[in-house]
Amino acid sequence: MSGHSKWATTKHKKAVIDAKRGKMFAKLIKNVEVAARTGGGDPAGNPTLYDAIQKAKKNSVPNDNIDRAVKRGSGLEAGGADYQTIMYEGYGPNGVALLIECLTDNRNRAATEVRTALTRNGGSFADAGSVSYMFSRKGVVIVPKAGTTEDDVMLAVLDAGAEEVNDLDEAFEVVSEPGDLIAVRTALQDAGIEYESAESSLIPSVTVPLDEEGARKIFKLIDVLEDSDDVQNVYANFDVSDEVMAAVG
Repeated sequence: MSGHSKWATTKHKKAVIDAKRGKMFAKLIKNVEVAARTGGGDPAGNPTLYDAIQKAKKNSVPNDNIDRAVKRGSGLEAGGADYQTIMYEGYGPNGVALLIECLTDNRNRAATEVRTALTRNGGSFADAGSVSYMFSRKGVVIVPKAGTTEDDVMLAVLDAGAEEVNDLDEAFEVVSEPGDLIAVRTALQDAGIEYESAESSLIPSVTVPLDEEGARKIFKLIDVLEDSDDVQNVYANFDVSDEVMAAVG
């Protein structure tokens, strides 16, 4: 899992660049709007909305944009789109399994963009169910290392349902069952520990080790997929060593 987790950290750094292009902002705002539509516009009574707002704020999305997204989602302001969540399954180069989560108001456009990205970058669509069984839904909280230790994090989350704490170089990754995510996040807050993000994620149970060439190919495919406005998340079951990660840069 280490290589895959390190990729998550690298993706986080990359998010800063994406934010400058506005791509990240749009996706975070969409998350907020959908969370408000699904569970109501009050973050105190809608933990999914609370976490979506926190993530948007931590990525420097202006408060005004967040407030408008909440209003659109909860019906207090016109202009909200009818977003649907669709999960596409596929394979990338070297047989890497992919789950591509889309949040879209146009299913045909989303499917076309995903298919084009896959076929042009050595990937292909897979039949429903042929990939998803390799992944488990988990709660994942990312905690920056600054000012805290692994022991601090472990003590805070142990009784809240955390299953493991992984060291990702610059951050700790706290993994739990999805139903324990709010308890884990709350336990960190109660202990005064800052967290970067708290969200439901898909973690692979089987991984495919990649060499430098394979890693470059899969990273490029994920980049192209994530460049689509309709694609919210890409989950993949590759594993890369520290050496390969360093070589790819």
